[in-house]
Amino acid sequence: MSDGAGITTPRAAASEPLRRFLQVARGAGLRVSAAEGIDAARALDVIGYADCAVLKDTLGLVLAKTPDEKALYSEAFDLYFKHEAFSGKEAPDDAAASEAGAQQQGNGSSLSELLTEDDRAGLATAMEVAGRDSGIENIRFFTQKNLYARRILVRMGLREVENEVEALRKGETQPGMERAAFLESRVARLRDAVRDFVERNMLLFARGENEQFREDLLKSARLSNIDRRDIERMRVLVRQMAKKLAARYAKTRRRRLRGHLDIRRTLRKNMGWGGIPFVTVWKQKRIEKPRVMVLCDVSGSVAAMSHFLLMFLYALNEALSDIRAFAYSGSLIEVSEILEKEPVEQAIEKIMGTIGFGSSNYGNAFADFEEGWMQFITSKTTVIILGDARGNHNDPRTDILTRLAQRSRRIIWLNPEYRTMWGTGDSDMHRYAPFCNLLTECSTLRQLERAVGDMLEAAS
Repeated sequence: MSDGAGITTPRAAASEPLRRFLQVARGAGLRVSAAEGIDAARALDVIGYADCAVLKDTLGLVLAKTPDEKALYSEAFDLYFKHEAFSGKEAPDDAAASEAGAQQQGNGSSLSELLTEDDRAGLATAMEVAGRDSGIENIRFFTQKNLYARRILVRMGLREVENEVEALRKGETQPGMERAAFLESRVARLRDAVRDFVERNMLLFARGENEQFREDLLKSARLSNIDRRDIERMRVLVRQMAKKLAARYAKTRRRRLRGHLDIRRTLRKNMGWGGIPFVTVWKQKRIEKPRVMVLCDVSGSVAAMSHFLLMFLYALNEALSDIRAFAYSGSLIEVSEILEKEPVEQAIEKIMGTIGFGSSNYGNAFADFEEGWMQFITSKTTVIILGDARGNHNDPRTDILTRLAQRSRRIIWLNPEYRTMWGTGDSDMHRYAPFCNLLTECSTLRQLERAVGDMLEAAS
């Protein structure tokens, strides 16, 4: 805050580290609203920065809402507020650093004096002030580390120390040479500390942007190209995307469920107020959740895509009901019970071990489905088929798909191959296409999200 003369008050200085921490927290993935930021500032006015444990608990109550967010908050807090300088002493927070930096400038303490006296608290304070003046919170890439480290050292007074060392060496006196060697050793240690300081800030301020870039890259990459080390991150993305889709679908459904105003019942409800409609009554229409049957090709060519589709649909439990899942390669089995009784990752591994990685035979798979489960298909059932439609020149059994299309509400076919490959070689996609209500290329998480989102929108 500032008064009419433009003088910055202590409260404004104290709010600066909170502002930067909120920037770090948002970058780490926390959803911090403007109102929560104001609540955090009010709490900070009461407790201050003196007790780190109290500060962490208090801000955690305001900013972290779910178990996942609490874990992200704890990590971000520890990185931001518990940084160490040199030999393990805690550095002061930003507000203290600002005040101490102003005192240091008033006292005229130079970097050479701080190094000579081994004033680690003073060096840590000077580093914080120089880092803020250098715009360290704008660091984004690993390649910028040396640039920011040099900027901070220069702002701390490195050039003056380098000039002093050069002058001492030119004097060629024994005390001068010893003094020069002493300063060089202290500068070397300072360089290491500044590099660590820059790296910590990169982890703080660049994390969110780099994570977003990485997520966008993974969402747009073909699932068949995903590296094994990214699988866990992909699982997190699948759950996040499914949760977002379910919330969006539920909002639309609630809005449409409200229906039309029932004038007769509204007037009757408000007879006590002379017919003034204080309380409204709406004609409500029940909208069924879509019933879904998923047929996943788990042969070697599309196994990765099936893995993520099953995970995605089961994360959509809030929006979908009566999900029944089937896996096939040469033959077809139902895997719903496996997915319901075990954690989805373990269940998928079990399914792949049971029937996965075989040679595709779509005709046999469709015949198995008709014999065992066709009677459960109704006009409210959506059938999702995932596969490349490559049946190894076996009978495609389009007659079964004809009957399936007649009984079901719609058939959605998600093909992980490029569209230019459909109908080439042993692909029967052009034979199945006439029976599909939606036929789309689907080889990335983004395409998968769009396809399932379209299905939910059509269902509502």
